[in-house]
Amino acid sequence: MTAARLIAFLILMPFIGIGQVAKDSELFKTIAALDKQYFDAYNTCDLKTQSNLYAEDIKFYHDNGGLSTVKQDIINAIERNICNKVTRTLVPESLEVHAIKDFGAVAMGLHSFQNNQEPDAVSKPTKFIMIWRQVNPTKWEIAEVISLH
Repeated sequence: MTAARLIAFLILMPFIGIGQVAKDSELFKTIAALDKQYFDAYNTCDLKTQSNLYAEDIKFYHDNGGLSTVKQDIINAIERNICNKVTRTLVPESLEVHAIKDFGAVAMGLHSFQNNQEPDAVSKPTKFIMIWRQVNPTKWEIAEVISLH
């Protein structure tokens, strides 16, 4: 999926109002479990698990940091800027999962980040979008991330 198509899809999706899978579907449960697995690793600085979940051709769009396309650079940035400093929490009931035929799924929702160096700081929820690619019946990987703050 090209960046232009992805952006068009994401802009139009809320207006179309279709495509979200049921929260009791296998796809929703799978993506919710993968989100939890990834962010449990994120919150505990388990870089190996995070790396294993990223596709080799990852595209990571960060509104403040720009585009990153080198997997090891993303892992290095997480180690340098996130490990033992930031904790992510998914906003309850905000996760949406949309199937992408013959590819995988889009997960989007709201999450908040607590800066562990500033425990009294107020954290406002922000949007996220993750494109999950199904490699085979049991393996999924993160192909693209859009992180908005």
